[in-house]
Amino acid sequence: MGIRLQKYIAACGIASRRGAERLIREGKVTVNGATVREMGVIVEPEYDQVAVEGRLLARIEPFVYYMLNKPVGVLSTAKDDRGRRTVVDLLGNVTERVYPVGRLDYDSCGLLLLTNDGELAQRLIHPRYQVKKVYRVVVDGFPTKEDVNHWSQGVMLEDGPTLPARVERLRTRSGGTELLFELHEGRNRQIRRMCAALGYQVVSLCRIGMGPLTLGRLSAGRSRRLTDIELGNLRRAVGLNEA
Repeated sequence: MGIRLQKYIAACGIASRRGAERLIREGKVTVNGATVREMGVIVEPEYDQVAVEGRLLARIEPFVYYMLNKPVGVLSTAKDDRGRRTVVDLLGNVTERVYPVGRLDYDSCGLLLLTNDGELAQRLIHPRYQVKKVYRVVVDGFPTKEDVNHWSQGVMLEDGPTLPARVERLRTRSGGTELLFELHEGRNRQIRRMCAALGYQVVSLCRIGMGPLTLGRLSAGRSRRLTDIELGNLRRAVGLNEA
């Protein structure tokens, strides 16, 4: 798959995207031995030889994107020095070095994205882009309409007030209530702390959506590659429309 020259230079760690554009304009970049000065040139990292100021860039791995349904009891890290099972262990025969985008608590489950695309990952977790995350949550007890409004308007936590969120009651069940939380921020154990602030304990928490992605019927512990349509929607959600 082709990639814009300036993006490829940035991905190789030579300069920022803007810095890469400056290097191109200054005639310091060659593709297969020919100097390139215009923007928008598409290169194939698997085949083209790109050099900056005479230094040949190392080929990067192709970007890959996987959706995983993380089970409870698995760490949201690439590796663990104590030998505990991680989300990367669940991907099976994936050869690329991928890492999780954000995290889900050890005792939470649901949608987790794993990729080696650092720029996309950074935008997905940066507060500036306010990528929505949707969770199905079961709490003990029966929250009132006032409780739901309180969560929706924002709750004061020890690290400051939460942003307004969409919260709704889905149904009651034996000893508890199933809720839907839609957040645009990602603080550590945020939903559990929001619930505790009003006297409720989370019994289970599962992320079912992130940006335009939905977990769908993907079984716990299983993973799949994103479709081209899903990837395109995800990139547009964080302002990455270019190749």
